[in-house]
Amino acid sequence: MTRIVLSTGNIVTAGPSIIRKPGAYRSNLELTNSLRSNFQAAQQDYGTVSLSNGNGTDAHAHGNGGAVNGTSWPATDAWTATEDSVLYIPRIDWAAAGLQEDREQYEITLKLFFLPTASVAKRKEYIDEALQLVMKELRVDQIDLLIVSFPGISFEGDCEWQADRNNATMGNDEEESKTWALLESLYEQGKVSRLGIAEFGTEKLQRFINNVKVRPAVNQINIKDCCSVPPPLAKLAKSEGIELLTHGDSTDILPSGTLRELLGHGPQGAGILADDKSAQNGLQGDLVPEWVAKYTAFVKYRGVIENKGYFAEAELVKA
Repeated sequence: MTRIVLSTGNIVTAGPSIIRKPGAYRSNLELTNSLRSNFQAAQQDYGTVSLSNGNGTDAHAHGNGGAVNGTSWPATDAWTATEDSVLYIPRIDWAAAGLQEDREQYEITLKLFFLPTASVAKRKEYIDEALQLVMKELRVDQIDLLIVSFPGISFEGDCEWQADRNNATMGNDEEESKTWALLESLYEQGKVSRLGIAEFGTEKLQRFINNVKVRPAVNQINIKDCCSVPPPLAKLAKSEGIELLTHGDSTDILPSGTLRELLGHGPQGAGILADDKSAQNGLQGDLVPEWVAKYTAFVKYRGVIENKGYFAEAELVKA
């Protein structure tokens, strides 16, 4: 197996083409567009061939560079990096990482999406990896708010009441409580100041509160289909001191097909993966997306987001 870490870099400074616009945005589009843009920028910075057509010079012999159907890619090892058996796509300039001002000026939020294709048994590993990557990227040793998004949970229905009823039977209470205990450890160590959850309706939130030691400080719900927060949920959150926040994140943020398209040899792919199991023009195997981490660094006194980006991890499993 090969572990793959993908990164967008700071999308706040990357230009308007990948920053989501109010009114018609989805986080999975922001993620995929940002990854694709960062891949192309790294290929242009480190590569030696044209990315748009086959008229550039041929790739060097090392790596899997070349041209397919008029689209050219630089050699893979020219713009990616392998560190401690992890393939970083693209390579990350850690020397350029960090925030511009003192740490106390920021509110840093990390939202961790556990993907449905990932192993529940490896969630501690996922949490540690995501947290370390974000801390290294921002050069901090503590996160203000960590929100976890579990697979199989959404807040959807014809109205807020229906969405709340549907939500009550979603997910896996036992797995979620066990995972929360791992986050509670980070809270007790001081690495995270507050913990939060996403898409928990009234009944599910009440059961969750009864089963955990550290209560969530935040509950994020997506009410795009429901228009408003269900009154029972608002009442429960208020009585328990839980802040209710709305969001526009996708519950299907990185499907396997989307990831393969991003890394494949298609017109908008990065040229990393082989075309098929018998091809020799890239890495071979099945991609298993495991988690996505979305992070923001908000400058409190200026009221602006200075740094925002994503990390994602997948396993490449050879057949």
